[in-house]
Amino acid sequence: MPFQFDLIKKDSASSARLGRMVTAHGTVQTPAFMPVGTQGTVKSMLPEEIKNCGAEIILSNTYHLYLRPGHTIIQNLGGLHKFMNWPGPILTDSGGFQVFSLGALRKITPDGVMFRSHIDGSRHFLTPQKAIEIQEALGSDIMMCLDECTPYPATIAETEKSLNLTAKWAHLCKNYKKSNGQALFGIIQGGSYLDLRKQSLEKTVPLDFDGYALGGVSVGEPKDIMYKITDSIAPLLPANKPRYLMGVGTPEDIVFGISCGIDMFDCVIPTRCARHGLLFTNSENVVIKNARWREDNNPIDENCDCYTCKNYSRAYLRHLYVAGEILAMVLNTIHNIHYYMRLMRDIRQAISDNGFTKFKEDFLNKKMTL
Repeated sequence: MPFQFDLIKKDSASSARLGRMVTAHGTVQTPAFMPVGTQGTVKSMLPEEIKNCGAEIILSNTYHLYLRPGHTIIQNLGGLHKFMNWPGPILTDSGGFQVFSLGALRKITPDGVMFRSHIDGSRHFLTPQKAIEIQEALGSDIMMCLDECTPYPATIAETEKSLNLTAKWAHLCKNYKKSNGQALFGIIQGGSYLDLRKQSLEKTVPLDFDGYALGGVSVGEPKDIMYKITDSIAPLLPANKPRYLMGVGTPEDIVFGISCGIDMFDCVIPTRCARHGLLFTNSENVVIKNARWREDNNPIDENCDCYTCKNYSRAYLRHLYVAGEILAMVLNTIHNIHYYMRLMRDIRQAISDNGFTKFKEDFLNKKMTL
């Protein structure tokens, strides 16, 4: 089934959009948040639990699955969906950000990236063609072009060189793509310079990708710069294609991004925070190890209908966490993923009702008063 994106409605008082992505493995309502399953699993979650929380699409990673267990093994075992028992849509990151994170272990060339595995030190060369080959073998529904993730800070000259390389690699990825059933998204780079972001956009949009991502954000830049980039560049992306803000973010970041016209998000925050005992609610975020919860028989959030909140008290969750029990990570993650999915549902409903601007104001005001 070919990839399709339908723009259903635009909010009357903002750039927020309601949409629908149709993939070979199911339909995704947008705006959407993608739980991160880097190595073929959302940490501490069964696929059935992810689905029960309301997630329609997850993200996995080319770099990690290429190194272990290997994309050919996954392909021979029926593809990533079957391998991890996730029936819904999957987006695979190209591995560009992970290679960027290797620092001294990698060397960028015009043809690709030479790097050493963080697992065993073995040498590998990731090219745009190789990134597509791996993702096609995995069988993801949405593939990402290989890009060079521009660091922060970077000079104008460094940033321009980086975006030109990303644009060159985008051409190669587009030309090498063979699978008609998998979508391919282009990535806009340009660092913290708006004129270079626009230059990257002008080089990438004419290639007519299935969707477009803003990359190179959430890499250490101040939040106001990330917000300025999103607010300035998102409206310039094609209105008939999904818009993806990579690696973002907090609930507040997501609400802001949606107000700028972003459709897709991913981040490790809900799962990582869960493992470290930080639980999200609309009233106050709960640090579950705090002694104040030791005898609290209430759920994390009385207004939440997730499995954790329906069955367990703050006192029990605190006990599990301070005792170092694995179940603490499981129950905390169920709650945080459910919180993010409920947030997305509420946002979609607000856009449908032409009430997103009020929703945004109420949400951010509540967070500011905590």
